[in-house]
Amino acid sequence: MRLTRGTRRAITALAIAAAAAMAAPGVVSAEPIPAVPAIPQDVPIDALASLAPAILGAAAGPMDIAEGPQAALVEQLKLLQQSPALPEQLKSTLDRIIKFLDGSGGGGPEIPPSDGPVISQFLYPTIGRGCISDTADSVGTALAVAGPAKLPPPGPAAGQAGFVFTALGTKTVADTQGDKLTVTWLNIDNRKTLTQPLTNASKINPDGPATLSAIADTGPGRVLAVVSGSLTTQAADAAPRTCTFLPTVGMFSVA
Repeated sequence: MRLTRGTRRAITALAIAAAAAMAAPGVVSAEPIPAVPAIPQDVPIDALASLAPAILGAAAGPMDIAEGPQAALVEQLKLLQQSPALPEQLKSTLDRIIKFLDGSGGGGPEIPPSDGPVISQFLYPTIGRGCISDTADSVGTALAVAGPAKLPPPGPAAGQAGFVFTALGTKTVADTQGDKLTVTWLNIDNRKTLTQPLTNASKINPDGPATLSAIADTGPGRVLAVVSGSLTTQAADAAPRTCTFLPTVGMFSVA
């Protein structure tokens, strides 16, 4: 079957919705390091990653939803939502994304009350090619924790968010990092934005897998974030190994 441009766009949007359906925020009281995830075989990670800059760019458009690229993205999602073949769970997920972008109904994920940190997984796991060995890739998982919380160290305060990225299956983080793994975040409500490196300053998982983190002064509001870039690992008996992870997207709310 030949795929038209419109069909490809619909399939990619559907894949985003399917991935988002697996990303409900959870509540834990231990160190926020995710378990090994399963990547569905029918989710095209490359296609998802290629859309990450477009999603961030659309969100960075005019605040008025009736204008700019944000409106076009929301309209595409609304059209897809009307498909009779779309499962109700995916329609509900599309509704979450639309409300997050346009602010209707409050937007953003619901935050359950708890004494532990509220963890928001990014929308899909990502892939680091050749990150474990020349023939073995690493699954990368990213998450965000809205403050105030004690984790990740030293703990995000109110109006801050902590980001954690783990390259599953890898060795320890090398002391010297080449190209940086970064998080680019945008607070849709106050328009603050920044790109900052994820580092090993907090020494999370010192024996591996490689885990990097950062604390961001996002301020309160709905936050959209993209994690991408490279990290370097160092096994005791091997040369440093640098690999690049495809972008992954997260969205959450900061009080």
